[in-house]
Amino acid sequence: MQINPKIVKRQFEKSMDSYGENAIVQSELAKKLIEAVVNIDTNYEKILELGCGTGVLTKEIVKSLKYNKYFANDLIKKSKNYITEIIPDCQFVCGNAQKISLNTKFDLIISNAMFQWFKDLEKSLLHFVKLLEKNGVLAFTTFSSENFKELKEIAGVSLDYKTVDELKKIIEKQFDILYSYSYTQKLEFKSPLELLAHLKSTGVNSLSSSHWTFKEVKSFCEKYNELYPKFELTYAPVIIIAKLK
Repeated sequence: MQINPKIVKRQFEKSMDSYGENAIVQSELAKKLIEAVVNIDTNYEKILELGCGTGVLTKEIVKSLKYNKYFANDLIKKSKNYITEIIPDCQFVCGNAQKISLNTKFDLIISNAMFQWFKDLEKSLLHFVKLLEKNGVLAFTTFSSENFKELKEIAGVSLDYKTVDELKKIIEKQFDILYSYSYTQKLEFKSPLELLAHLKSTGVNSLSSSHWTFKEVKSFCEKYNELYPKFELTYAPVIIIAKLK
Protein backbone atom coordinates (compact mmCIF):
# COMPACT_ATOMS: atom_id res chain seq x y z
CA MET A 1 0.00 0.00 0.00
CA GLN A 2 1.04 3.62 -0.51
CA ILE A 3 2.04 5.33 2.73
CA ASN A 4 0.90 8.90 3.21
CA PRO A 5 3.30 10.56 5.71
CA LYS A 6 0.73 13.25 6.53
CA ILE A 7 -1.85 10.65 7.57
CA VAL A 8 0.73 8.67 9.56
CA LYS A 9 1.81 11.85 11.34
CA ARG A 10 -1.77 12.91 12.12
CA GLN A 11 -2.87 9.53 13.46
CA PHE A 12 0.21 8.99 15.63
CA GLU A 13 -0.08 12.52 16.99
CA LYS A 14 -3.68 11.79 18.01
CA SER A 15 -2.69 8.55 19.74
CA MET A 16 0.33 9.85 21.68
CA ASP A 17 -1.36 10.22 25.06
CA SER A 18 -2.82 6.71 24.87
CA TYR A 19 0.19 5.05 23.23
CA GLY A 20 2.19 4.11 26.32
CA GLU A 21 -0.55 2.10 28.02
CA ASN A 22 -1.69 0.38 24.82
CA ALA A 23 1.58 -0.33 23.01
CA ILE A 24 2.06 -3.66 24.79
CA VAL A 25 4.06 -5.40 22.09
CA GLN A 26 6.12 -2.32 21.27
CA SER A 27 7.08 -1.87 24.95
CA GLU A 28 8.18 -5.49 25.30
CA LEU A 29 10.06 -5.21 22.03
CA ALA A 30 11.96 -2.14 23.26
CA LYS A 31 13.15 -4.12 26.30
CA LYS A 32 14.22 -7.07 24.16
CA LEU A 33 16.12 -4.76 21.80
CA ILE A 34 18.09 -3.14 24.62
CA GLU A 35 18.86 -6.51 26.20
CA ALA A 36 20.39 -7.56 22.88
CA VAL A 37 22.30 -4.29 22.43
CA VAL A 38 23.78 -4.55 25.94
CA ASN A 39 25.22 -7.97 25.06
CA ILE A 40 27.20 -6.30 22.27
CA ASP A 41 28.28 -3.08 24.02
CA THR A 42 26.99 -0.65 26.64
CA ASN A 43 29.12 2.42 25.81
CA TYR A 44 28.40 4.71 22.89
CA GLU A 45 29.80 8.20 22.36
CA LYS A 46 26.84 9.49 20.35
CA ILE A 47 23.40 7.89 19.99
CA LEU A 48 20.67 8.77 17.51
CA GLU A 49 17.20 7.41 18.21
CA LEU A 50 14.83 7.43 15.24
CA GLY A 51 11.07 7.62 15.73
CA CYS A 52 11.35 8.23 19.46
CA GLY A 53 7.63 8.95 19.90
CA THR A 54 6.64 9.04 23.58
CA GLY A 55 9.94 7.60 24.81
CA VAL A 56 9.10 3.90 25.14
CA LEU A 57 12.57 2.94 23.88
CA THR A 58 14.27 6.02 25.34
CA LYS A 59 13.37 4.93 28.88
CA GLU A 60 15.02 1.56 28.31
CA ILE A 61 18.12 3.15 26.79
CA VAL A 62 18.81 5.42 29.77
CA LYS A 63 18.56 2.43 32.11
CA SER A 64 21.19 0.35 30.36
CA LEU A 65 23.41 2.32 27.95
CA LYS A 66 26.08 4.95 28.54
CA TYR A 67 26.56 7.86 26.15
CA ASN A 68 27.91 11.41 25.95
CA LYS A 69 25.51 12.91 23.42
CA TYR A 70 21.94 11.86 22.69
CA PHE A 71 19.95 12.88 19.64
CA ALA A 72 16.30 11.95 19.22
CA ASN A 73 14.21 12.21 16.09
CA ASP A 74 10.51 12.06 15.43
CA LEU A 75 8.05 13.22 12.79
CA ILE A 76 5.93 14.88 15.47
CA LYS A 77 7.05 18.01 17.36
CA LYS A 78 5.06 17.03 20.45
CA SER A 79 7.43 14.10 20.90
CA LYS A 80 10.09 16.51 22.20
CA ASN A 81 8.01 17.08 25.35
CA TYR A 82 8.09 13.39 26.21
CA ILE A 83 11.77 12.88 25.42
CA THR A 84 13.17 15.90 27.25
CA GLU A 85 11.40 14.70 30.41
CA ILE A 86 13.56 11.58 30.16
CA ILE A 87 16.76 13.18 28.82
CA PRO A 88 16.71 16.95 29.49
CA ASP A 89 19.84 17.68 27.44
CA CYS A 90 18.71 15.62 24.47
CA GLN A 91 19.03 17.26 21.06
CA PHE A 92 15.65 16.78 19.39
CA VAL A 93 15.44 16.66 15.60
CA CYS A 94 11.94 16.94 14.17
CA GLY A 95 11.33 15.54 10.70
CA ASN A 96 11.15 12.49 8.48
CA ALA A 97 13.88 10.07 9.59
CA GLN A 98 14.59 9.20 5.97
CA LYS A 99 15.52 12.79 5.18
CA ILE A 100 17.11 14.28 8.30
CA SER A 101 20.45 15.99 7.82
CA LEU A 102 22.90 16.27 10.72
CA ASN A 103 26.45 17.59 10.93
CA THR A 104 27.64 14.74 13.08
CA LYS A 105 28.04 10.98 12.95
CA PHE A 106 26.87 8.40 15.44
CA ASP A 107 28.21 5.26 17.05
CA LEU A 108 24.69 3.88 17.45
CA ILE A 109 21.51 4.50 15.50
CA ILE A 110 18.60 2.82 17.20
CA SER A 111 14.86 2.59 16.58
CA ASN A 112 11.84 0.69 17.81
CA ALA A 113 8.82 -0.35 15.73
CA MET A 114 9.28 2.22 12.98
CA PHE A 115 11.22 0.79 10.05
CA GLN A 116 8.10 -0.93 8.66
CA TRP A 117 6.77 2.50 7.71
CA PHE A 118 9.61 3.19 5.28
CA LYS A 119 8.48 3.21 1.66
CA ASP A 120 11.93 2.06 0.51
CA LEU A 121 13.94 0.37 3.27
CA GLU A 122 17.05 -0.09 1.17
CA LYS A 123 17.15 3.59 0.23
CA SER A 124 16.59 4.60 3.85
CA LEU A 125 19.47 2.43 5.01
CA LEU A 126 21.81 4.13 2.56
CA HIS A 127 20.88 7.43 4.22
CA PHE A 128 21.59 6.04 7.69
CA VAL A 129 24.96 4.70 6.54
CA LYS A 130 26.01 8.32 5.98
CA LEU A 131 25.11 9.13 9.59
CA LEU A 132 27.15 6.31 11.13
CA GLU A 133 30.77 6.34 12.24
CA LYS A 134 33.10 3.68 10.91
CA ASN A 135 32.00 0.36 12.46
CA GLY A 136 28.88 2.11 13.72
CA VAL A 137 25.97 0.01 14.93
CA LEU A 138 22.40 0.01 13.65
CA ALA A 139 19.89 -1.57 16.04
CA PHE A 140 16.21 -1.68 15.27
CA THR A 141 12.95 -3.56 15.57
CA THR A 142 10.31 -3.93 12.90
CA PHE A 143 7.65 -6.45 11.86
CA SER A 144 7.69 -9.25 9.31
CA SER A 145 5.19 -10.48 6.72
CA GLU A 146 2.92 -12.26 9.24
CA ASN A 147 2.18 -9.01 11.06
CA PHE A 148 -1.53 -8.14 11.29
CA LYS A 149 -2.37 -11.02 8.98
CA GLU A 150 -5.98 -10.91 10.18
CA LEU A 151 -6.36 -7.31 9.01
CA LYS A 152 -4.91 -8.13 5.62
CA GLU A 153 -7.22 -11.11 5.15
CA ILE A 154 -10.40 -9.36 6.25
CA ALA A 155 -9.92 -5.74 5.19
CA GLY A 156 -7.10 -5.98 2.65
CA VAL A 157 -4.99 -3.34 4.44
CA SER A 158 -1.32 -3.95 5.12
CA LEU A 159 2.07 -2.34 4.90
CA ASP A 160 4.70 -3.88 2.65
CA TYR A 161 5.94 -6.15 5.43
CA LYS A 162 8.96 -8.17 4.37
CA THR A 163 9.91 -11.68 5.37
CA VAL A 164 12.81 -12.06 7.79
CA ASP A 165 15.00 -13.40 4.97
CA GLU A 166 14.15 -10.40 2.78
CA LEU A 167 15.04 -8.03 5.62
CA LYS A 168 18.37 -9.74 6.20
CA LYS A 169 19.21 -9.67 2.51
CA ILE A 170 18.68 -5.90 2.39
CA ILE A 171 20.63 -5.27 5.60
CA GLU A 172 23.59 -7.40 4.54
CA LYS A 173 24.32 -5.17 1.54
CA GLN A 174 25.73 -2.52 3.88
CA PHE A 175 26.05 -4.25 7.26
CA ASP A 176 27.28 -7.35 9.03
CA ILE A 177 24.41 -8.74 11.11
CA LEU A 178 25.48 -9.24 14.73
CA TYR A 179 22.12 -10.39 16.08
CA SER A 180 18.68 -11.22 14.72
CA TYR A 181 15.58 -12.61 16.39
CA SER A 182 11.99 -12.96 15.26
CA TYR A 183 8.82 -14.30 16.84
CA THR A 184 5.04 -13.99 16.76
CA GLN A 185 2.77 -12.77 19.52
CA LYS A 186 -1.01 -12.73 19.58
CA LEU A 187 -3.07 -10.20 21.49
CA GLU A 188 -6.59 -11.29 22.36
CA PHE A 189 -9.57 -8.93 22.56
CA LYS A 190 -13.16 -9.20 23.75
CA SER A 191 -14.56 -8.09 20.40
CA PRO A 192 -13.49 -6.85 16.94
CA LEU A 193 -14.42 -3.34 18.08
CA GLU A 194 -11.97 -3.57 20.97
CA LEU A 195 -9.33 -4.71 18.49
CA LEU A 196 -10.00 -1.68 16.29
CA ALA A 197 -9.81 0.57 19.36
CA HIS A 198 -6.39 -0.92 20.13
CA LEU A 199 -5.17 -0.05 16.65
CA LYS A 200 -6.47 3.49 17.01
CA SER A 201 -4.84 3.99 20.42
CA THR A 202 -1.44 2.98 19.02
CA GLY A 203 -1.69 5.04 15.83
CA VAL A 204 -1.82 2.04 13.54
CA ASN A 205 -5.19 3.06 12.10
CA SER A 206 -3.09 5.14 9.69
CA LEU A 207 -2.77 1.90 7.72
CA SER A 208 -5.97 3.03 6.05
CA SER A 209 -6.01 6.25 4.06
CA SER A 210 -9.62 7.03 4.97
CA HIS A 211 -11.97 6.78 7.94
CA TRP A 212 -14.13 3.68 7.92
CA THR A 213 -17.87 4.19 7.65
CA PHE A 214 -20.28 2.52 10.07
CA LYS A 215 -21.09 0.01 7.33
CA GLU A 216 -17.41 -0.85 6.83
CA VAL A 217 -16.84 -1.31 10.58
CA LYS A 218 -19.94 -3.51 10.80
CA SER A 219 -18.74 -5.60 7.85
CA PHE A 220 -15.29 -5.96 9.41
CA CYS A 221 -16.76 -7.21 12.70
CA GLU A 222 -19.03 -9.70 10.94
CA LYS A 223 -16.17 -11.12 8.87
CA TYR A 224 -14.01 -11.42 11.98
CA ASN A 225 -16.74 -13.38 13.69
CA GLU A 226 -17.05 -15.69 10.69
CA LEU A 227 -13.33 -16.37 10.16
CA TYR A 228 -11.85 -16.51 13.65
CA PRO A 229 -12.95 -18.34 16.82
CA LYS A 230 -11.09 -15.77 18.92
CA PHE A 231 -10.65 -12.03 18.47
CA GLU A 232 -6.88 -12.07 18.05
CA LEU A 233 -4.37 -9.85 16.36
CA THR A 234 -1.02 -11.28 15.30
CA TYR A 235 2.16 -9.29 15.79
CA ALA A 236 5.35 -10.57 14.13
CA PRO A 237 8.29 -8.64 15.62
CA VAL A 238 11.85 -8.74 14.28
CA ILE A 239 14.97 -7.52 16.09
CA ILE A 240 18.13 -6.82 14.10
CA ILE A 241 21.47 -5.43 15.26
CA ALA A 242 24.12 -4.86 12.61
CA LYS A 243 27.56 -3.26 12.26
CA LEU A 244 28.52 -1.08 9.32
CA LYS A 245 30.91 -2.89 6.96
